[in-house]
Amino acid sequence: MSEDTRVALAAIIVENLDSVEPLNKLLHEYSPYIIGRMGIPYKEKGISIISIAIDAPQNIISALTGKIGRLPGITTKTTYSNH
Repeated sequence: MSEDTRVALAAIIVENLDSVEPLNKLLHEYSPYIIGRMGIPYKEKGISIISIAIDAPQNIISALTGKIGRLPGITTKTTYSNH
């Protein structure tokens, strides 16, 4: 990668199961930048909790998390490394 990259962790809460397919399509589209992914279904609350580790230029991370955050019934927050 020619640009400087940052490592980030996106926390995603899925409350609308209809948004799972578009979410998975986005994650597949950005898969070259994804280091790892962990998903936890929380059946008692009817939600899923997903964490995505990303190594990408800042604009790519912002584009991905912005698109995720616009999906209905999905909330996301991102934290970044200092390097």
